[in-house]
Amino acid sequence: MAPVKFGVGQSVVRKEDDSLIRGHGRYTGDHAPDGLMHALVLRSPHAHARFTIDASRARKMPGVGLVLVADDVSEIGGLPCIFNFPQKPFKQPPYPVLAKDVARHVGDAVAFVVADTLDHARDALEAVDVEWTPLPSVTGLEAAIADGAPQVWSDYANNVLYDMPIGDKAKTDAAFAKAHAVAEIRIVNQRLVTNYMETRGVVCEYDAKNDHFTLTLGSQGSHRQRDILCGMMKLPKEKVRVITPDVGGGFGTKIFPYREYSLAAFSARKLNKTVKWVADRADHFLGDAHGRDNITVARMALDQDGKFLAMDVDLLGNMGAYLSTFGPYIPFGGAGMLPGVYDITTFHCRVRAVMTNTVPVDAYRGAGRPEAAYVIERLVDACARKLGMTPDAVRKKNFIPPKAMPYTTATGKVYDSGEFAVHLKMAQERADWKGFSKRAKDAKKAGKIRGIGLASYVEICGMVGPETAVVRLDKDGDLTVLIGSQSTGQGHQTAYAQLVAQEFGVAPDRVRVIQGDTAQIATGTGTGGSSSIPVGGVSVQRATRTLGDSLKQIAADALEAGAADLEIDNGAIRVAGTDRMISFADLAKKAEGQADKLSASDTFAPAGGTFPNGTHIAEVEIDPDTGITQVVNYVIVDDFGVTLNPLLLAGQIHGGAVQGIGQALMEQAVYDPADGQLVTGTLMDYALPRAADAPSFAFETHNVPCTTNPLGVKGAGEAGTIGACPAVMNAIVDALYREYRIDHIDMPATAERVWMAIREHQRLHAL
Repeated sequence: MAPVKFGVGQSVVRKEDDSLIRGHGRYTGDHAPDGLMHALVLRSPHAHARFTIDASRARKMPGVGLVLVADDVSEIGGLPCIFNFPQKPFKQPPYPVLAKDVARHVGDAVAFVVADTLDHARDALEAVDVEWTPLPSVTGLEAAIADGAPQVWSDYANNVLYDMPIGDKAKTDAAFAKAHAVAEIRIVNQRLVTNYMETRGVVCEYDAKNDHFTLTLGSQGSHRQRDILCGMMKLPKEKVRVITPDVGGGFGTKIFPYREYSLAAFSARKLNKTVKWVADRADHFLGDAHGRDNITVARMALDQDGKFLAMDVDLLGNMGAYLSTFGPYIPFGGAGMLPGVYDITTFHCRVRAVMTNTVPVDAYRGAGRPEAAYVIERLVDACARKLGMTPDAVRKKNFIPPKAMPYTTATGKVYDSGEFAVHLKMAQERADWKGFSKRAKDAKKAGKIRGIGLASYVEICGMVGPETAVVRLDKDGDLTVLIGSQSTGQGHQTAYAQLVAQEFGVAPDRVRVIQGDTAQIATGTGTGGSSSIPVGGVSVQRATRTLGDSLKQIAADALEAGAADLEIDNGAIRVAGTDRMISFADLAKKAEGQADKLSASDTFAPAGGTFPNGTHIAEVEIDPDTGITQVVNYVIVDDFGVTLNPLLLAGQIHGGAVQGIGQALMEQAVYDPADGQLVTGTLMDYALPRAADAPSFAFETHNVPCTTNPLGVKGAGEAGTIGACPAVMNAIVDALYREYRIDHIDMPATAERVWMAIREHQRLHAL
């Protein structure tokens, strides 16, 4: 067995950090081959407009290699949306790499300029002549479905892409008719901009002799990018290599293909030059998929004891002007998790996906599950207020009990494990729930109001796959893992190395992990949906064990012993109970020319997802004179099945929770309803959380091993975000309700919004 300090369950420091901290990380923007050309995108300043375009003057500018408009790239296929309903398919609108005749959102790409310097590219961009004829636009969800609203596409009546039910409406209506009480809430899950640290970029090198493309780009899976690009440009896969170097954040948004990748490849072949495009922050706001943007009305039917009888939901999800890769799936898939951790046997949800004149919306850290958790947890608090119960009491009454596992929800999800009441109790104890009243009294003496809120969540993840891992023994006795998942900052190199260390007893430093290169790695699904360890980790562990068996066979000959009598430890194979051994390096020499014996692969495809769950408790303090809200205490108790590396896990949870706090308190992408302009188009107008906005987190686990993968691991990358929004917002509403009987406020709970809610209450009660 591996040394305890290296194995599964140990807080091994990230292998990646030494290089990154020293500034030795290599990102797409750092890749600068000789003789490259620089590209920029001309974007629409209008939310909806007809246009004519003339690039003749720009093409004559100094240093300009190409100016592409829609007619020049007609041979490139549109960006794909890979989701539809087989039983009731909807018609997908085209998503061209450059808009032709009509632009449908501010930031829509209409031209691609390539020049020898960025300055020359900027000059050429300004020289492209475009005549705009503005058209009526619509950006808001409820405005888009109203009678007489401007049409984004003529094919969709009232801009509705699809209208799909989930559950049993008749049974749900009957339950509501017999209910003792009904709690109802209208939830706005506002639009967000991802704002990862490293903006997107691409460098395309073209080998004219072999008609071969090499693209370097930050992504969450090089194979997916290659395959989609080949489909768009009608290229065989062997003609395209995609390399993903270090990636400065992804959060789902770097899964998708974007226009610039195919445009750079097309330009590189046209010019027989290397072409580089790197987004500035404005490109990111206007050209990368946004997240969230739902409006949901949810109702719960209750009996007199607080038992949930039925749940009914009406959900509107914004698609934007085009359908991004998974965009139509996000509200529908997220709706499947609306019952949460509760025994709700009767359920109905109407899901409508709506087209608007805005940037396309797609998966963003949680991809529909944070939206669902936010709805159910805000609704449960509303149920407690409706019946005069405490928020923890109503939850305990309706939790799915452990004895019911595996439990099939009303939406068809099968929870394999979970002890929801246990982690709620643990979180309450850690947060000193019982002592809150005293803290609230002390705060009031100081002129502040306090609130405490909780959220008990469950999510589904670990469904992406299959994933194949190759583990090989190198000549120097070290080991290499090749896998098609992609780290974007999570610490995969460390996590996968720990799994190898666990089996072979080597230090993680002796394990090299290679990702992000379609030339070195045969297949890859990529990273998304918190699947890397629940899926890729299983493949690594299995491949390592298979390699171990192969190495024992080689060692058996060298040591003149039976393979069953051998053990692997500390980078060597020895005869158990003796000092007779052979090192990995000597084994590699002995098997020279037998590469197949020094390498093993395995593929794991999960039969079902994993269901991480937990309880977040947030305590907030509000200054009623300013509306400023501070998160003063934050406790998390989670169930992740098995913890691979507590240090990595805590980092993921802390980061996710801060993103959730950011959405709860300050983040929002705002469009002007009059002209469709993105008002929050820069970091001067779009607020992000800083260190001072984050509390000190208390985090621990109560793990119940998952049964859907051999590691017992439940995905963790998105969980922090999923629990944070409802916990913080429930705490804010708790404070406002205690003091003013204000029972609702929408995200983001900015200082202005909180202050105005208090002032409005005071005005009404002063009349």
